[in-house]
Amino acid sequence: MGRPKLADADPRSICVLKPSALGDVVQSLPLLAPLKRRFPAASIAWVIRDDLAGAVRGNPRIDHVIEFRRRSGVAAWPTLLNTLQEADFDVVLDLQGLLRTAVMGAVAAAPVRVGLETAREGSRLACTEILPGTGRDVPAWDRYLRVADHLGVPRALPGDGPALAPTAAAVNEARALLAGLPRPLLAVAPGAVWATKKWPPEHFAGVLAKARRKLGAGAVILGAEGDAEIGRRMTTMLGRMTPAARAFRDLTGRTSLPVLAAMLAECDLALTNDSGPLHIAAAVGTPSVSVFTCTDPARSGPPPGPHASVSTGLSCAASYKKTCPFRGEKHMACHDEIAAARVFAVVADMLESRDDVVRRAA
Repeated sequence: MGRPKLADADPRSICVLKPSALGDVVQSLPLLAPLKRRFPAASIAWVIRDDLAGAVRGNPRIDHVIEFRRRSGVAAWPTLLNTLQEADFDVVLDLQGLLRTAVMGAVAAAPVRVGLETAREGSRLACTEILPGTGRDVPAWDRYLRVADHLGVPRALPGDGPALAPTAAAVNEARALLAGLPRPLLAVAPGAVWATKKWPPEHFAGVLAKARRKLGAGAVILGAEGDAEIGRRMTTMLGRMTPAARAFRDLTGRTSLPVLAAMLAECDLALTNDSGPLHIAAAVGTPSVSVFTCTDPARSGPPPGPHASVSTGLSCAASYKKTCPFRGEKHMACHDEIAAARVFAVVADMLESRDDVVRRAA
């Protein structure tokens, strides 16, 4: 008799291992609806990094949130592993595929432990099954939903609702923070974890200044605490570029993840790098324009929808290098190769093509 398979399972409890990163977590959330469709009686637990837990906490399809305290180092592992061991899971879905999630899955010791073809760092060894058709050539959002395909259930049905729905409290807080800003309203997220993904703040500021002059648009600058310096720099630049300083608001480092999601939902368009806020915008139904330098929008961008990307035309495009391999004039050349005027043209086209935005701006 072979190992038990996911398609044959009838679990009472399922553990999803997806502790990071923010964009990947958000892109994997649509898998919850088909999981509940196939296993309606099963409880679902989600293991996630503590600083990202706001992205899943309160989700009606998640019964338990198990926080992975990254900053506590090895001191946090005994508690985490004890929790996983005592939970008595029947199925573990390792959507991360790294050594740390392999350890988590092995300790959970579920009869069915499923991984994807993207698994690395030896994490396949902790799995009882690797799902086919889930390699790196498959876009991330599509890769996670192939679990639903494997289970033979629809990816989405009309009654599913959004994968990420801001709470009423988060919406109220977001509206208060955005009060008084003009429409159309851009949510701008200029941060990113990789240096190579960070389109320069002066270019973002150039787009916003032009959007203000040409379209009467306002903007809110969003990001984590680590993006606060970028927010301050952009605010200073915008003060020099346009006299309409009140049309812009810097809220970097001042919002929780639930409020960030609500703010993106309240805005007319998101302008971002390839980062978590891009995928949150897509999840809450906000159109987006994103700048891609070292990554590929076909592989790392949002699913089909009202989203546009602007990519560098240099030969090093989509190299997935976290640091630029070039020095001298070629160092970070992709950032300046994508001109602010080029991005503004896409932003203007996206805004002017949407009747709902025109009505909100009126």
